[in-house]
Amino acid sequence: MAGPPQENTLLHLFAGGCGGTVGAIFTCPLEVIKTRLQSSKLAFRAVYYPQVQLGTISGDGVVRPTSVSPGLFQVLKSILEKEGPRSLFRGLGPNLVGVAPSRAIYFACYSKAKERFNGILVPNSNIVHICSAGSAAFVTNTMMNPIWMVKTRMQLERKVRGSKPTNALQCARYVYRTEGIRGFYRGLTASYAGISETIICFAIYESLKKRLKNAQLPPSANGTERSSTNFFGLMFAAAVSKGSASCIAYPHEVIRTRLREEGTKYKTFFQTARLVAREEGYLAFYRGLFAQLIRQIPNTAIVLSTYELIVYLLEDRDE
Repeated sequence: MAGPPQENTLLHLFAGGCGGTVGAIFTCPLEVIKTRLQSSKLAFRAVYYPQVQLGTISGDGVVRPTSVSPGLFQVLKSILEKEGPRSLFRGLGPNLVGVAPSRAIYFACYSKAKERFNGILVPNSNIVHICSAGSAAFVTNTMMNPIWMVKTRMQLERKVRGSKPTNALQCARYVYRTEGIRGFYRGLTASYAGISETIICFAIYESLKKRLKNAQLPPSANGTERSSTNFFGLMFAAAVSKGSASCIAYPHEVIRTRLREEGTKYKTFFQTARLVAREEGYLAFYRGLFAQLIRQIPNTAIVLSTYELIVYLLEDRDE
């Protein structure tokens, strides 16, 4: 039997917070690499190829610069050599401070919005999931942007190996001193654009979850086989839904990182989009996508499956 509404909300808060924390710790190095790849300061490195200039008597080579985008492993190697392994966990502090309340707020808002929309629209329909996911993402992005802004600044900071890195409090003070309160909300418009990713993700996830529920195996004597199948099925659904959504809506991530850079020439969402397209081409909007997929798919699988598992276990105990 379901508990009171307040207990259900606390359950979703707790489960969402636990899932987000576990996911953040395991995937922090990949997030740092992804953020560096998205940055304009690491967008290109000049590589020089000797080419023969036709029409000359001597046939001497002419050196012409060609811009090449660094890859995931190049960035990883550079960080390890120049900054040390600890730099792969830059921004983990604000991430841990923010991820639990962020996920908790998100899942609680999603659950509450779903209840409300079920009373207005066709219960548990795709439009209910889309509206619920969009509402939850809007509230969460608005509340948590200052923490994510500090995290991004810390991840973009380059410190020589052995030097003392800036901590979250120092970074926050610097942002406030140089940019004021508005500085903490840089990239918020891109985050709002990224709600489309959340909507796509949850629409696919809920659809796959329904299919998995309809295709459940009959329960075994002790229920272990069914629980195991449910758990891995949810992880698969989460991975597929997040991977698909990330590929479709990824450009907003690059724009958001550019907007959060220090002393940046990027000012607004559309101005940044035009500037990146004109100066670097449309492929620049997908820089770091490989690192994002490697990070986000397992991260989302861990978050959603941990959330579902905790809700399932605690709700069972309440009955």
